[in-house]
Amino acid sequence: MQRLPMGQPTRCGVFVLLGLLACHGTYAADALSKSLDTSIDNTRQEAVVQHTIEKIDDDTESMLAEYQRLSRELDVSTAYHDQLQRLVASQDAEKGSITQQMDELDATQREIVPLMLHMIDGLAELVDADLPFLGAERRQRVAQLRDLMDRADVTLGEKYRRLLEAYQIELDYGRTIEAYRGDLVDGGAPRAVDFLRVGRIGLYYQSLDRSEIGHWDAERDAWARLPDAYRRTIRRGLQIANNQAAPELLRLPVPAPQILEVAR
Repeated sequence: MQRLPMGQPTRCGVFVLLGLLACHGTYAADALSKSLDTSIDNTRQEAVVQHTIEKIDDDTESMLAEYQRLSRELDVSTAYHDQLQRLVASQDAEKGSITQQMDELDATQREIVPLMLHMIDGLAELVDADLPFLGAERRQRVAQLRDLMDRADVTLGEKYRRLLEAYQIELDYGRTIEAYRGDLVDGGAPRAVDFLRVGRIGLYYQSLDRSEIGHWDAERDAWARLPDAYRRTIRRGLQIANNQAAPELLRLPVPAPQILEVAR
């Protein structure tokens, strides 16, 4: 057998070595490729996981915001509900108070209506017993009050107000001076004269031609003529009542005080 010299590889060995190197290179390339694929897969998986985490975080923030919104709405609804309960309780108390007042009002009406009717009767008697001034106007006022009491479309408060108004008018007659023109009825045909009312103290008249003066004589319950000495005084009183002269003291005959008998 022929021996080969030491240190000199044969061609076949070179081929084997090259083959081994080629195999090793192929294996290394496959390993690197697999490593790269694994790294890419891991990166993709991490990206998917990161996306999932971010989505969960967004959902969590959205749910937290929704929770906070609902919590605020619940607080508002709770406060509104509590306010409504207090309002309902207040309305119930007010309703109870109104019911009680209505019951008391019914009782008051049962008592005040007879009193008002009695007051109207008293007013009518006062007009009949008083000096005969503005008789038609005052009696008409009393008649209107009687008609008013029978009307269902007028409240009791309005009826009472009108009654007090009539009494106030009668009260004012006692502290005012007034001049007006009207018909004098003294047994003959009515004739127009100028009347002078001085409170409820005296009622006087003067004919339109100023030729006759007189007064209401309460004792005789009739008209009586006055002496000519009072002519200027009555004329002056008429001027004062008509705001045509400044107020001054008037000397006029005054009847003795009398007490009017009015039914109670």
